[in-house]
Amino acid sequence: MSNTLLEQWRAVAYNEKSDRGQLQQFWASYFQIEKEIYEQLLSNPEEEVRGTVKELAERYHQSVMTMVGFLDGIDESLKVPNPIETMDEDTEVNLVYDKELLYKNMVAAKADWLYELPQWKEIFSEEERKKLYKEQKESGTIRKGKKVGRNDPCPCGSGKKYKKCCGR
Repeated sequence: MSNTLLEQWRAVAYNEKSDRGQLQQFWASYFQIEKEIYEQLLSNPEEEVRGTVKELAERYHQSVMTMVGFLDGIDESLKVPNPIETMDEDTEVNLVYDKELLYKNMVAAKADWLYELPQWKEIFSEEERKKLYKEQKESGTIRKGKKVGRNDPCPCGSGKKYKKCCGR
């Protein structure tokens, strides 16, 4: 069995051949576990949680596979990413997260059960949470610039009219 822990986790979590009902049940159960881990992590936001994959699984009363899924999910929000592609249960990992980045990633994932956790109220004021939420939502919005008219100065900076320069 040469598959890495991450490959094993993804084979189960994203199995195209699985029964849809079973997969929905799997994710519903996982999201509840994920929520419980985040409640504990966010309750003590200054603590730098570190240990092997196996130690963290035991600390949060989870299986190693579930912990691998959690590590996969939080990795983009960590100050120092974990070697999730190659880790085994004895790999040293951390859960030292960037608070703002974690909040924004939860918003980006549309995980309202996570970014609405009451623990966030102790970390950020309501104004800060609204600002982070808005920043994240706007980061995905594409805005078109004002269209250059034929007789406007050319945006290249030549000083000519657009129609006589780059608009040809």
